Amino acid sequence: MIIRFYILLILLSGIVSGCQKDLPKPETKPKVISIDRSSHSDVNIIPVYNQHSREIPSLFVQHKIKGNQLLVECIVNGISFRESDHSRKKTGKMVVWVDGKRNTEVTSAAFIIKGLSPGEHKVKLEVVKLTNEPYGLAKEFMVNIP
Repeated sequence: MIIRFYILLILLSGIVSGCQKDLPKPETKPKVISIDRSSHSDVNIIPVYNQHSREIPSLFVQHKIKGNQLLVECIVNGISFRESDHSRKKTGKMVVWVDGKRNTEVTSAAFIIKGLSPGEHKVKLEVVKLTNEPYGLAKEFMVNIP
């Protein structure tokens, strides 16, 4: 009787310990971008979706201001930012524009723009192919740094 109790206890503890939640680790870390005020370029408005594709990629952007930093999170469906990702046909990167000036390129869906001066700024995020050809995905928004 006692042996059966211990066997049952061992089996139950094995089942309970094997059913713990396995949380996935984040795939990328947020990148920090400093503002380079020396580059100049014109801003073109690009549609948010590409009508010529079978699968319509989409771009959703959330942002938050923290001091003089802009925290940006993007959800891009249909396009991967990983060059090594062969499971999808479309790979790309994101070009960040601040006040009409090309600032940097990002290969992460979450990043931080640092060094924004107080006042209003126009931010544009454009998803492009690795060869800098546009996918036709862009988002523009205004931010006000206190």
